[in-house]
Amino acid sequence: MGKTRLEAFSDGVIAIIITIMVLELKVPHEADFRALLPLWPVLMSYVLSFIYVGIYWNNHHHMMQAVEEISGGILWANLHLLFWLSLIPFVTAWTGENHFETAPTVVYGVVLSMCAVAYSLLVRRLVKHHDKNSTLAEAIGDDRKGKISIALYVVGAAVSCFTAWLGFLVYVGVAIMWLIPDRRIEKKFTEESRQEKG
Repeated sequence: MGKTRLEAFSDGVIAIIITIMVLELKVPHEADFRALLPLWPVLMSYVLSFIYVGIYWNNHHHMMQAVEEISGGILWANLHLLFWLSLIPFVTAWTGENHFETAPTVVYGVVLSMCAVAYSLLVRRLVKHHDKNSTLAEAIGDDRKGKISIALYVVGAAVSCFTAWLGFLVYVGVAIMWLIPDRRIEKKFTEESRQEKG
């Protein structure tokens, strides 16, 4: 089956996730800059979560460019990813409202871990559905960056049990690692295009 509806649905869900996150930001009643100071944890958790959702949207978009068709299993794997992404607004609000206390920061890391696991499962399902020599399979390779991310999220969640801020810094570090879009697929498309012309 075609991939158009999966892409459109995923884009819509991700747009709603971002909308829910921004609606959780409460406007201060005072009209001076000091009124923003108590909101810094909420704003910080929002910015980090917005970056994460943007990273997933960007990488999902690139990955779908290398996909020709999908199956029912791929639809379910995609829904699994969207489920975990849909929990990001909840953990974002909980973490920000509670100023990065232990439990919210641990749960934030667990949700990030599960998002990464779900994305990895979606990638594996797509690679399995397509030829092992496909553009996607060759571009993804052993997905070392994805595996490192999952490990770091688990470490961040574990560290947050003792020092929440340190765990939060691990989450920031993983986001920085992914801020540069994953260019493996673009690079593979460029190589194939050059080979076709040459």
